[in-house]
Amino acid sequence: MEKKTQITNPRYQQIAMDIASKIVDKHYSIGDKIYARSSVASQYGVSSETARRAMCILSDLNIVDTTKGSGVLIKSYENALKFVRQYNDIQTITNLKKEIMDSVNRQSKEIDYFSQCLEKLIDYTDRFRSINPFVPSELEITSKSPFLNKTIEEVNFWHNTSATIIGIKRDVSLILSPGPYAVFLEHDILYFIGDENSYDRVRNFMYPRKS
Repeated sequence: MEKKTQITNPRYQQIAMDIASKIVDKHYSIGDKIYARSSVASQYGVSSETARRAMCILSDLNIVDTTKGSGVLIKSYENALKFVRQYNDIQTITNLKKEIMDSVNRQSKEIDYFSQCLEKLIDYTDRFRSINPFVPSELEITSKSPFLNKTIEEVNFWHNTSATIIGIKRDVSLILSPGPYAVFLEHDILYFIGDENSYDRVRNFMYPRKS
């Protein structure tokens, strides 16, 4: 039976998105204390490590302040709105691409449907490019990479490549916005954005030449 790609998001990414959305919807105001960090796990029914990662995302984006002993304080409505919009833009494009892939598999039965989806993708990509001119590139992780089982944060991916990973395809799943704690595994396919030279930098970084 043919496997179908399922789009999933890490649980800590979902929690960060939920909190950011509540800030955008003005359930919280700037300066509000929404949680003690230790209570996030019970609030969402997740492990303490998952809760910590969610708070790290919001803190890294300057959406909240997680000063020890002060709980989690709302810091920026604008940064929360930017995060929500970017998340939704990427998810929309990914969903359109999935529709096209499904249409191709059905081939002649859905040629008309495929054409419509393709037009939608081209139109949306053009509008998205006017906001963000970077076109996603992809690279497969093989056993030749020295960074297998390392996290994005451990290898200082952005600092070494100036590229941002927006998704990782793993087997039949596509992990969106994986964040700094995602681990590189063999056969993963990285989707990233950057300037016109980002693909060469990422390839050379993930597969350094032996001197």
